[in-house]
Amino acid sequence: MTVQNIALIAGILLLIIFFNLFIRIYNKLVMLKNNYEKAFRNIDVILMQRADEVPELVKIVSKFMEHETAMLTSLTKLRTDFLNSKTVDEKIENANEFSKAMKNLFAVSENYPTLASNANFLELQKRVSQMEDKIADRREFFNDSVNLYNVGIQEFPNFILAKIAGYKTQSLFDVSPEEKKYDGIQL
Repeated sequence: MTVQNIALIAGILLLIIFFNLFIRIYNKLVMLKNNYEKAFRNIDVILMQRADEVPELVKIVSKFMEHETAMLTSLTKLRTDFLNSKTVDEKIENANEFSKAMKNLFAVSENYPTLASNANFLELQKRVSQMEDKIADRREFFNDSVNLYNVGIQEFPNFILAKIAGYKTQSLFDVSPEEKKYDGIQL
């Protein structure tokens, strides 16, 4: 065997190793991206269910809360904004605003004893509360998926291929400052 043949074989082996590495990195990046997108779609399903409850909620509440029309109008607008969101970041922002509005509505409903004791309202409030719990669980899974994706596209040598493929870091589904606020137990 000549030196040229050995160099040719070594070059071919290096090319095969490089190609194999390229395929593994690419497949890993695709898997990470699909996992974070799937995680958001799972949240999106629950967010849509919650948004679908709004017309029924507005119908029930409007009978009792005549003085709160601005709040109900705002809630309806936030639902429309959420449904018209195009990007994940827009949906996350609108979902956070929607959550604040729902909490405000349920807080204000305590000032209306007839409403607060209405069976339809209580059932709707229970369903929305259950959805909020599901959203919290799925938000945690989404954030884990986004974190793995962001780390995956920033690791060496993955970041080279990620940059070529146009992969960008994604935002976490943050908890708003209002959700973090704790005023203590109110007696």
